[in-house]
Amino acid sequence: MTLWNGSYPFYPGANACFPFDTTRAVIVTIFLSLLATFIIILPGIRGRGRLFWFLRLVMGLFVGSVVLTIQFTRDWENGWVQANTSYKSFSRARVNVDIGLHIGLEGVNITLKGNPVNQINETINYNEHFSWSFDANYDRSYSEGLQKGLPSPILYVAEKFTTQSPCAVHRQYRISGHYASATLWLAFCTWFISILLFSMSLLLHGGYMLLLTATLILFSLFFFFTTRNTPKCPIQFGPVSLKTNYGESFWLTLVTGLLCLLLGVSIIILDSVQPEKLKLIFNLDKRKGEEAWDKSCLPADPSCSVQDVLMVPLGEFCEVTATQM
Repeated sequence: MTLWNGSYPFYPGANACFPFDTTRAVIVTIFLSLLATFIIILPGIRGRGRLFWFLRLVMGLFVGSVVLTIQFTRDWENGWVQANTSYKSFSRARVNVDIGLHIGLEGVNITLKGNPVNQINETINYNEHFSWSFDANYDRSYSEGLQKGLPSPILYVAEKFTTQSPCAVHRQYRISGHYASATLWLAFCTWFISILLFSMSLLLHGGYMLLLTATLILFSLFFFFTTRNTPKCPIQFGPVSLKTNYGESFWLTLVTGLLCLLLGVSIIILDSVQPEKLKLIFNLDKRKGEEAWDKSCLPADPSCSVQDVLMVPLGEFCEVTATQM
């Protein structure tokens, strides 16, 4: 076999990595647009209710955006290692690289970045995704990687998650990811229902639904946590090994679940102990309305119009009538 421009002919160039996740960018843009829209109408809200309304808005959009975004993130579990290893099959060339493993709910991302990036007349900067979602076949993706001639470190790490691997972690990660994803979709639905209940002034029911949202989010973490109970397969690169820990998405999900739990419990407690304060937080304080009724005209007042009489509460009208008799 002969070289062509310093590399073997069946090896393609490095995959160009898009600078950010487009799905995450779309979701964040939508929620930021909603936030900006509501901020524009914020000056139209009078009094101290403006602050409570803004806090409810920020918390509601934060929970919804997090629950929806973490479905597509690929950093539930992360691991990095720096190693000096062989670069490609049938080659004795060794390179100094940073190898990263990023595990999500739908698959794994394996990154390979040279240190420095340009070595052996090549640009070493790879980011390969191997999916195990319902509409994907992980083993087929791995076989396609073999046919493309991906670098040996990427294939070595990806081989650990195949169904035929002695590590036997593919089934556990795949099932846990599917259950966690389904639970998060349910949490997104219950979050949306809670928003509707709060908008209809059903505060207690909204608190219960928010508590259910927190329970579903925490259950998704439990499903993903079960993968840690499986024996860890060693990913060894000479004297060093690649080990993983929980990533940003896992901890962000935990914080969101605890926030929903705290808000849901607080609403339920306030509704039973101090309902007036809860109504004040949700701008449902009716004291202003009662003062308006007190200042309204009574039927006996000749200066009142027919329309003013009709606006008097029924109980007050009956009371006035009985007094006159």
